[in-house]
Amino acid sequence: MPQKKEAKFQGFFTSRLFLIILLVLFFLVLFAYGRSYYREYKIRQEINSLRSEVKNLENKKIESLEILKYVTSDKFVEEKAREELNMKKPGENVLVINNLQEDNNQDVEHVDKEVLNNPIKWWYYFIHKDI
Repeated sequence: MPQKKEAKFQGFFTSRLFLIILLVLFFLVLFAYGRSYYREYKIRQEINSLRSEVKNLENKKIESLEILKYVTSDKFVEEKAREELNMKKPGENVLVINNLQEDNNQDVEHVDKEVLNNPIKWWYYFIHKDI
């Protein structure tokens, strides 16, 4: 009787059913390993992206602190007072020069319009052409 049990036991391990069960288990283990590897890969990618975001935010913070430092300085306050409030230091003389080129261009346009005689002006008016 023990030989029959051993023979059945040996027969099961050498049968095709045992081979199929082993292959199914192998593919299940392989699938679970692949899925866990893919999750780990995604987590590593997210960690790397978060690290690069932290570096960018640190650089942005440093730039913001430098801007804040400049804005709170006396030099910035003086510059804004001169430009926007038209202020000057005591004992300082201010000289204002208007832009002469813009004035000259406007005068030239007016002269050109006046040079045209009246019939030509009417002709331009009827053909809808600007002078």
